Amino acid sequence: MKYISEAESRRLISHKIAFKAVREALIAAVTDSTSTVFPAVVAHASQRHNVFTMKSGTTSTISGLKVGSYWPENNSRGEPNHNTTILLLDQRNGKVTTVIEAGEVNAYRTAAADAVAASVLARPDSTNLAIFGAGHQAFFECLALSRVLPIRKVLVVARDENKAQRMILKLAEHNITAVVAPGAQQACEDADIVVTATPSKAPLFDFAWIKPGTHIACMGADSKGKQELPPELFPASRLFCDLPAQSRNIGEFQHCETSADICAIGDVLGGNQPGRENRSEITIFDSSGIALQDLLVAQYLSEIVA
Repeated sequence: MKYISEAESRRLISHKIAFKAVREALIAAVTDSTSTVFPAVVAHASQRHNVFTMKSGTTSTISGLKVGSYWPENNSRGEPNHNTTILLLDQRNGKVTTVIEAGEVNAYRTAAADAVAASVLARPDSTNLAIFGAGHQAFFECLALSRVLPIRKVLVVARDENKAQRMILKLAEHNITAVVAPGAQQACEDADIVVTATPSKAPLFDFAWIKPGTHIACMGADSKGKQELPPELFPASRLFCDLPAQSRNIGEFQHCETSADICAIGDVLGGNQPGRENRSEITIFDSSGIALQDLLVAQYLSEIVA
């Protein structure tokens, strides 16, 4: 059995690898007849605020699962709030072939989904990014999007200004200009792209603040009750996600009308459906995260150390 530690997986992963693997996974989810994404299991520890999720899936070549945990008090002990472990199985006998500690890999993988979707849904000349959240994931979202779009300014909307300032300094180390937004409304009105990366259970902004042509990526909703966007925005937008059934169940579109037309982004990437069709339409991408993304990233990393 192959074991890849957190330190090694952090050394091996890159935005390039994550982008390639996630793109392949999103396409496979809708075009590979042998692929299956099984329902996510959301659970909690003895203290209910400590939660973990199990996501599993299979294709013709790979099977396995990802366990992701969120212990909100870990930071006070100097430990990361989020932890991730990926297991790959031998399809011949069901034995575990690879175990990868993938906390930082998960941040790359999640941000890659945002970047892959933005590459076909955002206006190519998008320069202003409004990011809701200033945590670990929000930082990676900014890095990934800056690889595929000409981002010139990041407007940070966060409850904790100290965290926002720390993220701004970290982004500056990557030659990304960021500032604390004067408010959520101003950030939305100035943005070409709005990204939400929070654990919110209520809308973060008013639908009237979104201007025509904006692309929105909601990255935080991955369980029942989570919500980042105002539902009034959905009828005025084109809706995309990683997997419609999962998005309606635990993603942002659990708050959407059942009759709404939701397109899997894999169909756009595979050429079966159009992406952005004009400069004025509003596009929304919901990323609740599917196991195939984790498995294909893990496969790439496993092959590197083979």
